[in-house]
Amino acid sequence: MRKLLTIIVFIFLLTLQSQAATVSGGVSKVDIGRANRVVDAATNAPIGKAKVSLPKYNYSTYTDEYGSFNIGKVNGPTIMSVEKAGYRPFSLTINDTIAARPMILGIQKSNMSDIVIASDVFHLGDDNYSEHSSGAGTFRLRSTGPFFSKTFMLGDDAISSNNYLVIGSIIGVDTLMARSMGQNKIVNSYASPPEIFFNGSKIAEIQLNGDNQKIKIPRNLIRPNQQNEVTIKAGRNLMQTAYVDYDDIEIANLSIVSE
Repeated sequence: MRKLLTIIVFIFLLTLQSQAATVSGGVSKVDIGRANRVVDAATNAPIGKAKVSLPKYNYSTYTDEYGSFNIGKVNGPTIMSVEKAGYRPFSLTINDTIAARPMILGIQKSNMSDIVIASDVFHLGDDNYSEHSSGAGTFRLRSTGPFFSKTFMLGDDAISSNNYLVIGSIIGVDTLMARSMGQNKIVNSYASPPEIFFNGSKIAEIQLNGDNQKIKIPRNLIRPNQQNEVTIKAGRNLMQTAYVDYDDIEIANLSIVSE
């Protein structure tokens, strides 16, 4: 008989301890699997023609009619992204251990009010980072600078809903907390956390690397039927005083969801 174990995955850390894992938002159902598959999170029905990408390796493939896919060998941590029309963007940070086990990825259908801010991977910082950083060997892009900003429209119903900024995946964060959790091998320094701003007000700091991090947007900051702005600022090396040394990070799948 197959053994089913359901665990709650903390918002910043994802640890897969079984032979296969079904990942859906902040919940993981660990089960025995035979192949990598993408399924509907609500119905468990297989999803065909979903695009599965490993940006680090410039690799992409599509699921078959059974939702099955192959990704080949993975060396070290990397972001895996899943895209399918009608579904929310999904990403997961995997490594060689996770990739060696069959994964069952449950993706959620999108709502009319969902807004995709960025579906591609983008790199913040200054391209100056240690080989011991949590992002060493993982980054694939050149930095676009120390911050990212994007404007978008929100409707009248936004102020009557609970709205969240969802960060699909973030890697490279070298805060003191990330170091204490073993997410990097840096010994003598650490960085301030990346900061999240909504319409000019700071709403969060990111202390750890991880997937599907949800940040609630205060309703009083929302501008209905107007342009709203999200800004993410990279942290700084707090041990470097001779010059500004930005912490290099990469982010995938940034979106606004209403619940």
